[in-house]
Amino acid sequence: MKHESQRGMTVQTEGSPWRLLLLFSLPLMAGNIFQQMYTVVDTAVVGKVLGVEALAALGTVDWLNWLTLGTIQGFTQGFSILLAQRFGAGEGGKLRQAMVNAVLLSALCAAAVTAGAELAAEPVVVLLRTPEEVRHISMAYLRVLFAGLPVVTAYNFAAAALRALGDGRTPLLAMVAASLTNIGLDLLFVLGFRWGVQGAAAATIIAQCLAAACCIWRLCRVEVLRLSREDWRLDGALCGHLMTLGLPMALQNGIIAVGGMIIQTIVNGFGVAFIAGYTATNKLYGVLEVAATSYGYAMTTYAGQNLGAGKLDRISRGVRAGLVIALLTSAVIAAVMLAGGRWILSCFISGDAAQSGEALAAAVRYLNLMSVCLPVLYVLHVTRSCVQGLGNTLLPMASGGAEFVMRTGGALLLPTVMGETGVMLAEVLAWFGADLILIPSYFYVMGRLHRQKGSAQ
Repeated sequence: MKHESQRGMTVQTEGSPWRLLLLFSLPLMAGNIFQQMYTVVDTAVVGKVLGVEALAALGTVDWLNWLTLGTIQGFTQGFSILLAQRFGAGEGGKLRQAMVNAVLLSALCAAAVTAGAELAAEPVVVLLRTPEEVRHISMAYLRVLFAGLPVVTAYNFAAAALRALGDGRTPLLAMVAASLTNIGLDLLFVLGFRWGVQGAAAATIIAQCLAAACCIWRLCRVEVLRLSREDWRLDGALCGHLMTLGLPMALQNGIIAVGGMIIQTIVNGFGVAFIAGYTATNKLYGVLEVAATSYGYAMTTYAGQNLGAGKLDRISRGVRAGLVIALLTSAVIAAVMLAGGRWILSCFISGDAAQSGEALAAAVRYLNLMSVCLPVLYVLHVTRSCVQGLGNTLLPMASGGAEFVMRTGGALLLPTVMGETGVMLAEVLAWFGADLILIPSYFYVMGRLHRQKGSAQ
């Protein structure tokens, strides 16, 4: 198979790891920033236009929304690992086989997650102890979002497939166009048409449609992925292999989301003002994490392609480079947030002076805590993504279990002695718990691969 680096696909098996990771991460980072603008704009418009109660309503179902999204992302990212490995190995025919079966499995996953989400939404909202005064707003928001899950799946799969082939530019351009569309539609639907939170959700889904269309169009133009009618057949063994990669990652995200939902039930018990403040910072969480996520995507592609090419030493050099880059980036972001976080958070909160002041104070405390511990989160993303790129998704799933234990354990125990601060600490404790699993996991997997390579020689 001829690699298509001249056509926007980046081969990660040659050249400086530092340069490759940085250059590949930058468009991903820009794309993720624009993707986070969905959330930030939705939050700002809802919080400023519709008030604290509407903002709290979005926050009460945040983790439920992430449960569906994380499950979808887990499957699609897991499927893309095999695509990266076969692209790195230069196996064009096998790459096409993997692509076809990954598409079919993604469609099945989308249907199952959408049906499950629509059926479970209302009982779960009640189970989360969502305050009565905001429950109807939460449900209105969720119904629209869940209806758009097939579109979300299409975008996530197409973007993951492109990144696996080394194309970070197309997802960036797609997300830029989608984000601008989302901003315009947010203002039109919420401010103009007065559709409330449903308008914000509808704007997000329409924008996702645009992003999905752009990425699918690009995939269809990749020469090595030109599919014939004969390519469209289901391979049971291959589907099984894809599921061994995708299912653990989906479960990992699901475990993390369930832990977040347990925390949300505790948060919901502190009242609307605290919920709103907690929500404002959680929405900003995505911005704090955006570079870490980008380095993670880059690391998965880099590790997968180099594993396919049998270049283990390059993987080690890439991890070292990725960690240094990640730690420096996290330090810069932390400094910015500690200096200007209060002003940023004030853009999300309005309404009664006493209530909004209470919400802002809680939000600032939470943001400062996360900022100080941000390097821990960045190490988490680099190591987890590398292990996943090496084809081991079980150990990262175990790290998701560690996150669950630390997050829920902290949230259940610490508030009894520390009040609201205890809930905030639970999140950063989850990061530490995951790193305790992931760092040894990386050395274990690399050691095993080196031994396998040595015995084969």
